[in-house]
Amino acid sequence: MRHPPRLSALLSGVALAMASTAFALMGTASGAAAAPVCTVEYSVVGQWAGGYQGAVTVTNNSSALNGWSLGFGFPAGQVVSQGWGGKWSQSGTDVTVVNESWNAALGTGAKVTAGFVASWSGADTAPTAFTLNGTPCATDGTTPTPTDPTTPPTTPPTTPTTTPPTLPPPTPVAGAPELGVVGNKFVDQNGAVRRLLGVNRSGGEFMCVQGHGIWDGPVDDASIKAIADWKANTVRIPLNEECWLGLDNIKPEYRGANYTNAVKDLVTRVLAHGMTPVLELHWTYGRYTGNSAGCSDVHASCQKPMPNARYTPAFWTSVANAFKHDERVVLDLFNEPYPDRATSTAAQAWSCWRDGGTCPGIGYEVAGMQDLVDAVRATGAKNLVLVPGIAYSNDLSQWLTYRPTDPAENLAAAWHVYNFNTCSTETCWNDTLAPVAAQVPLLAGEIGENTCGHAFVDRVMNWFDDRGLSYLGWTWNTWNCSSGPALISSYDGTPTAFGIGLRDHLRARTP
Repeated sequence: MRHPPRLSALLSGVALAMASTAFALMGTASGAAAAPVCTVEYSVVGQWAGGYQGAVTVTNNSSALNGWSLGFGFPAGQVVSQGWGGKWSQSGTDVTVVNESWNAALGTGAKVTAGFVASWSGADTAPTAFTLNGTPCATDGTTPTPTDPTTPPTTPPTTPTTTPPTLPPPTPVAGAPELGVVGNKFVDQNGAVRRLLGVNRSGGEFMCVQGHGIWDGPVDDASIKAIADWKANTVRIPLNEECWLGLDNIKPEYRGANYTNAVKDLVTRVLAHGMTPVLELHWTYGRYTGNSAGCSDVHASCQKPMPNARYTPAFWTSVANAFKHDERVVLDLFNEPYPDRATSTAAQAWSCWRDGGTCPGIGYEVAGMQDLVDAVRATGAKNLVLVPGIAYSNDLSQWLTYRPTDPAENLAAAWHVYNFNTCSTETCWNDTLAPVAAQVPLLAGEIGENTCGHAFVDRVMNWFDDRGLSYLGWTWNTWNCSSGPALISSYDGTPTAFGIGLRDHLRARTP
């Protein structure tokens, strides 16, 4: 997000365990072997006395579907009590999961994940037979009995004939959780599903490089408590790589150990109030003067189109080493990439985004998202990592195709939206966001509008609430409508006409 005109440019520790069993599901036609219809990964996330949480991920290997129904049977009498990512129903031992309206489209090669909580007794035996839209599937490479091609397959009922008993979901951990990824959900170390809802706290990205200080406004305990009083559970903290690394162009009092200690102190205060700190790299080194350039400065004084290979991997190595022993801290790799403004094709932009190197239109060596994931994981850090899209993080259209590989399997998508962005309508969200959110957790790291009201962010929050997704308002700073969306007029938490929408929404939500 851009900043005010006065600135140089307008932010019990149990490791999550997953036991997974993957099944290759083979269909037939007229008795002859055919290509796999689908692939299912059935995962048990965690168990407790009398219950467990699981997930089923389906890959469609056949023709594109507009509407899907997954059927399977529980071999040990398990009973589903809660489900998400689809409409769950159960009759006896037979379970059916039918698409929601927002994830009905399942293209060839596409995946969809649905999660659930179930009760069990005796043995928690995994299902071994699945159907997709009634087509019989077999496991372990065996061939199912062919069906009569003239007789439509029978689709299991979508409405249960018996009411499963209610079983409480896992109890969320107290305070800020250690976040992991299961399917398309954030979960804590107890296996409870979590959402990240809160604000950005801008300042750490620009004050130091401009020589004014480290933070814009107070970050003492009282000001952090004011954020918590809005019932926020997450604070995103934008950073500057030159200040963190202590480069000579930054004033000594605002760089190196002085800067990193200030960041660590703020993280400690955020955690003390039970909120999740998200450390995000906002401004970086590298001269870019092409289309949509924010400045001509080689230093980290504005938003650049991509991270640089010279300093950014070193930044993330240092940050990951500083916080790898506290998995409550989330790492957001880069604020708002826009290689699409520099390159001539979408394929070039997304390749640059993931792989870095020499990118058309960008005059410095680029560090791609894969480079940054690798830098974090090379330290041994298993912290949740957020990866933004392109077009100032407003475009996720090819995020799934180009997403980086993460050996820790703890990766989520980040997206930004303002009323003036290209993808600012429910139609665009349904077309480009919903497919991503069906497979991985999605956080709207910045939501805002320049109207001095909150009608637009109300729409965003409602769309995200309907899908159990996460969002953070921009920004917890006392600016004004002419210089960017500001949530507050005072650091005691007094909201602006824009901020009152987010505040009331957070306070009204169910914990």
